[in-house]
Amino acid sequence: MDGTNESTQGNFILLRFSDSPHLERILFVVILIAYLLTLVGNTTMILVSRLDPHLHTPMYFFLTHLSLLDLSFTSSSIPQLLYNLNGRDKTISYTGCAIQLFLFLGLGGAECLLLAVMAYDRFVAVCKPLHYAVIMNPRLCMGLVSVAWGCGVAKSLAMSPVTLHLPHCGHRRVDHFLCEMPVLIRMACVNTAAIEGTVFVLAVGIVLSPLVFILVSYSYIVRAVLHIQSSSGRHKAFNTCGSHLTVVSLFYGNIIYMYMQPGNSSSQDQGKFLTLFYNIVTPLLNPLIYTLRNKEVKGALRRLLLGNREVGKD
Repeated sequence: MDGTNESTQGNFILLRFSDSPHLERILFVVILIAYLLTLVGNTTMILVSRLDPHLHTPMYFFLTHLSLLDLSFTSSSIPQLLYNLNGRDKTISYTGCAIQLFLFLGLGGAECLLLAVMAYDRFVAVCKPLHYAVIMNPRLCMGLVSVAWGCGVAKSLAMSPVTLHLPHCGHRRVDHFLCEMPVLIRMACVNTAAIEGTVFVLAVGIVLSPLVFILVSYSYIVRAVLHIQSSSGRHKAFNTCGSHLTVVSLFYGNIIYMYMQPGNSSSQDQGKFLTLFYNIVTPLLNPLIYTLRNKEVKGALRRLLLGNREVGKD
């Protein structure tokens, strides 16, 4: 029986944070609270954006999809981690691992592109305000979001089967808390240079290209904002763009550190905690960043929670 068949007929053992077993009970409580807050925060963001007519704009349309991505992304791995942390069963089935890998790759790729789409939206809003409604029409917004989701799915369809069918020669111990592509590639008992090269090329296309686009967009935005005469106008523009830049920094900072460097150059535990941050902390903070820095969202929340009682006070 070859390694490929062996890998498809049994469970994988997730080692989680096996070097720090004393932390696992604490991690369970912290991660559970963070996961519940992530569900509440992103669900609230989706409901507010859809229910309040004042937020039926391209920016909040994209924010709705960002929250949906964060909900799906977190839920693809955190429930399994909580299950493994809380009990003696530390395994994940081959099917569960395949689903986790597919969602992780697809949703992560889609979010990279969606953040680039949101940067383009801010570019048009700041640099071409008189033409904003014409350029960012509903058809274009839906098309841009569809491309982001579609490219994420395509990337996952390209890489997931290749990664899952690597022979592991009986090795089932995954030195991580989820089925992440670099870890599964390192488990293989064959030469993986070609696959690693393909992964790097895809990372450049899906990760770095959107980041370059975001940076170029914001160079134009900054130049346009500095030419705004009123201080209130500059403050509003920087506030709106500042929220997006904060989210971009959190998201890309972790991804670049994890994926754009050689796999053995940092400790395994460091990589696990970075992935945990990427999986739970970033999706938790995203709705808070947009809510705390945004008067429109806070006003929409008041209107939905308090109804007409606050209308006269606004």
